[in-house]
Amino acid sequence: MSTEHAPGRVLQPAAPGDPRITVAVITRDRSASLLRTLDALAALPERPPVIVVDNSRDDTTCRAVAGHPAIARLLRPAANTGALGRNLAVRHARTPYVAFSDDDSWWEPGSLRRAADLLDRHPRLGLLAARTLVGEQAAEDPLNAVLAASPLPPEPDLPGRPVLGFLGCACVVRREAFLSAGGYHPLLFFGGEETLLAYDLAAAGWGVAYEPSLAACHHPEDHGRTGRSFLVRRNHVLTACLRRPWPVALRAFGDLAAAAATGHPGARRALRETVARFPAALARRRTLPPHVEHAARLLDRDAAGRLEGDTAR
Repeated sequence: MSTEHAPGRVLQPAAPGDPRITVAVITRDRSASLLRTLDALAALPERPPVIVVDNSRDDTTCRAVAGHPAIARLLRPAANTGALGRNLAVRHARTPYVAFSDDDSWWEPGSLRRAADLLDRHPRLGLLAARTLVGEQAAEDPLNAVLAASPLPPEPDLPGRPVLGFLGCACVVRREAFLSAGGYHPLLFFGGEETLLAYDLAAAGWGVAYEPSLAACHHPEDHGRTGRSFLVRRNHVLTACLRRPWPVALRAFGDLAAAAATGHPGARRALRETVARFPAALARRRTLPPHVEHAARLLDRDAAGRLEGDTAR
């Protein structure tokens, strides 16, 4: 069964709040965590309709959340869709803006309304990246500081700081922009997939900005899923192969090969999977326009400088 036509179970949503925004949640085999997220989303003053994409292996999650007042639609693809479940949710949304949550994250009250207001006021804005607050202590995710210090110059028709990165569970998109850019790329499936989407939005002329007045709450389980570093490594190289000049892509591949040769955890698997996917990446390769490549290079240099600074310390 194609995910494009995945059946949806329509449930009775909560009383309407802000009609401009939907929340999309992807989940897999974590019904207790998902219920906590749904409770938090149902309590928001915006009362957003929630579309849940259930990638679970059985119907345990479906039974656990059936009838929850936050859910407007529950989608059950025939197979695990990974990050592509977000594409499915956006296609089913009927609002101009879509916020993303994972099954262990939700939004601070008022953030979704502020995001919709910003998207209303800035028609070129395609994606807003929010601050991420982690755990019961609401600790700042390290990515917040990286995004806030983005070296990209301000753009007068965008709020916040221009960026080419974000956290998947802490962003709000303009539905039109997301769909026109193709959403999350099928070759990556999951793990560090955000950069490629940011590249594609920028290449299509949409703005991507970090706005710290918006906040998402992330409560990862202590015993959550581990061992995904190889996916991030693999997808970093594939993203370079898909969009960056060959010297950049070859350097990324060389770094991965060196890590595999020295026995770095997960690097050999990442290398094998990168090689297996390389023909598909080559077939879908489309380099960035010069202004986006220039921005990507600024960010590369900034990341390298931060790495050197951490090493020096």
